[in-house]
Amino acid sequence: MKRVLLLVFAVSQLPVLLRAQDTLPERFSNPYEVIYNHLKYLQEEEYMPAQAAKSLYHSDLSEEELENLAIELKQILDGTGSYVALDDLPKSNNYYDSLYNKQRYVLFDEFPDVYVQKYGDYWYYSNKTVREIDALHKEVYPFGTDKLLNLLPKLGSKKYFGLHVWQLLGILALTILSFTFHKILTFFSRNLLVRLLHKYGKVDVARNYILPVARPLSWFVVFMFVKLLFPVLQLPAWITSYLIKGVDAVLPLFATIFFYKLVDVLSAYMEKLARQSENTLDDQLVPLVRKILKTFVIVVGIIAILKGFRFDIWPLLTGLSIGGLAFALAAQDTLKNLFGSLMIFVDRPFQIGDWVTSGDIDGTVEEVGFRSTRVRTFRDSVMYVPNSIISNSNVDNHGKRNYRRFYTKLSVTYDTPSRLIEVFVKGVERIVLAHPETRKDYYNIFLNDYAASSLDIMLYIFFDVPTWTDELRCRQEIMLEVNKLAEHLGVRFAFPTQTLMIEQMPGHKDLTPNYTQSGDEMSKQLDDYFGAQPKQPK
Repeated sequence: MKRVLLLVFAVSQLPVLLRAQDTLPERFSNPYEVIYNHLKYLQEEEYMPAQAAKSLYHSDLSEEELENLAIELKQILDGTGSYVALDDLPKSNNYYDSLYNKQRYVLFDEFPDVYVQKYGDYWYYSNKTVREIDALHKEVYPFGTDKLLNLLPKLGSKKYFGLHVWQLLGILALTILSFTFHKILTFFSRNLLVRLLHKYGKVDVARNYILPVARPLSWFVVFMFVKLLFPVLQLPAWITSYLIKGVDAVLPLFATIFFYKLVDVLSAYMEKLARQSENTLDDQLVPLVRKILKTFVIVVGIIAILKGFRFDIWPLLTGLSIGGLAFALAAQDTLKNLFGSLMIFVDRPFQIGDWVTSGDIDGTVEEVGFRSTRVRTFRDSVMYVPNSIISNSNVDNHGKRNYRRFYTKLSVTYDTPSRLIEVFVKGVERIVLAHPETRKDYYNIFLNDYAASSLDIMLYIFFDVPTWTDELRCRQEIMLEVNKLAEHLGVRFAFPTQTLMIEQMPGHKDLTPNYTQSGDEMSKQLDDYFGAQPKQPK
């Protein structure tokens, strides 16, 4: 099993690499000899590109082109901090890779196209590797930075502290350029962009949102600049290894901070839209969305940072998936409540401030959270209702009413004359029509029932008011006007009474009616009654 380490050859390893050989090989019997020949003859102490190029498969390219490709392949290894442990290389002529089912050896998992392969009885860097070297070299040294590999060594080849003069100067120049680039970006964001926002009165936006987002973005761009130029320095193994890992981890760190701050900007915009909306439930939706987005950014950022440190995240993700399944089974109620809250925000059966009734729930909605909905009852207590329950229940939203109904009975005494009842009913109707906050197109005011101790007049009207307090005020106004009308007309309201009648008392007339009329006489009385009534229009 091959073991790939992300290092380049250190100076201390040169004695191992530069073992003396009597003759220069042109054919190689195993993967070890191919790679050893390529790396050995591109070292400073024994620099022979022509011999190193013999490790490449002899295609239709010229010797000069093969030499350049051999040098480029070495630069790819140095620029990416890739190091092959020579002791781990296979030394068998019949080496067989079971993963590819071929006689080949892949040097690095990061570069699957860089491998040695057996041709006949001998091993070389494969023909595909030779064709891909130019493309890989441009990936490691983009935007023409590969030209610096030829220019920087001219600054000085002496060594101090294990590094060439040109490498030390390159580190100094890269540090200065990075801080200069950062200052330029900071100046642009703080002085130009912020001043522009100040000019248009957006001071809070600049201070609270633009600057916190601009700072991590500035550092992200700076480290991208460092990553672009860092391979050119060709630093030793222990520096290259740690710096590459550090840069690959720092980039997602600043990207995570940037997107985390960007969520606040997006939330501020959503809050502005929520304030413009009449639906107060949107005000509760914004914090929920902000928490979900920030959690997502943090999780993705941690995974990206671990990947930058070359940490194998697949076992972690597998463990999280298994643990997540167990957690989901153990937290079914919590997940039900979470999905219940999402359904509430999607369906919007009510909004903040609505009076709702659902089973034992009766009160005003104050807040909708991840797990529960908070309802303020009319006893001024607070009821926390799990969202899974309220989302699966019938909810009577009184806040969605266009009108507020008022239904009552006006009970008058049985001795009230019929004509007086007709006048009283018309007077109540005029009171309803005169009130400024009653519904004029639909109401019912009629003598409706013979009760045990009263004649009941149904009063069925609607108020066009937004709140319960306004409804109570309108009820009071109507009821007071009805009372005043009853006092003015002499209408007496009935109350539950019982009358005890004794049919016969000494010295008093018998109270039992004596009906002596015949049927014909009673029919004549009925005709006389209806004949005296005015005819109803057809």
